[in-house]
Amino acid sequence: MPTAEDHALPTPPARVNDYDSFAESYATLNESSLGNAYIERPAMLSLAGDVAGRRILDAGCGAGPLFAALRERGAHVTGLDSSTGMLELARRRLGADADLRVADLGDPLPFADGAFDMVVSSLVLHYLEDWGPTLAEMRRVLRPGGRLITSVQHPFVDYVIQDPRPNYFETTDYTDDWGQLVGQPAPMRFWRRPLQAMTDAFTAAGFRLAVISEPQVDPSARDLYPDEFLRNRMSYMLFALEVPPAPTTGSTAC
Repeated sequence: MPTAEDHALPTPPARVNDYDSFAESYATLNESSLGNAYIERPAMLSLAGDVAGRRILDAGCGAGPLFAALRERGAHVTGLDSSTGMLELARRRLGADADLRVADLGDPLPFADGAFDMVVSSLVLHYLEDWGPTLAEMRRVLRPGGRLITSVQHPFVDYVIQDPRPNYFETTDYTDDWGQLVGQPAPMRFWRRPLQAMTDAFTAAGFRLAVISEPQVDPSARDLYPDEFLRNRMSYMLFALEVPPAPTTGSTAC
């Protein structure tokens, strides 16, 4: 005899890159994980340098850990993210007066030209197939002489750990399920591209490449993650990019 289970509707598949569905779990993980808390975030802050008094856009701010660290260092920070769930957690952390906005980095940014001294974008670009429009917008909202600090998954690691490995020189996508990390099905789609494609995209958008960084584990992780501290494998690649300064004008005496 048929049972209720026989007539139950199938469970719909989990949506891809749906941070809203696991915002709490991911924010907790991000706060103290080896990769986020002891490799990528310290490296981002190191490249950002002295930010006191700077106007900074945190593009893809998530629950706000980098926003908070920059604000503690004296920066005036604006955060945006496409996930309302992550922004709710950021608001809880940062307070009602924090400048937080819902926006998709694939769309035009809701800011005037030259509105910021710096844009930071932590582990965001590898979700995008085409970097061109996003980088063009980031450059537009930066003042002359401003900087973009961005991080992505290391392009070499992307091709070593995925099987079967595609042609390194092609831009391809793959899906990784974060279910074990966040406690529920969480398919995440990433786009991998060779290092040259990355640097070409930066220069095509009008940036000058200042620094390429392959960060190591922060010394503060020595006791928490002793094995990983000693192993110190490749994980992320960071870039510091500069907007050329405005040309100077004036006459030269003959």
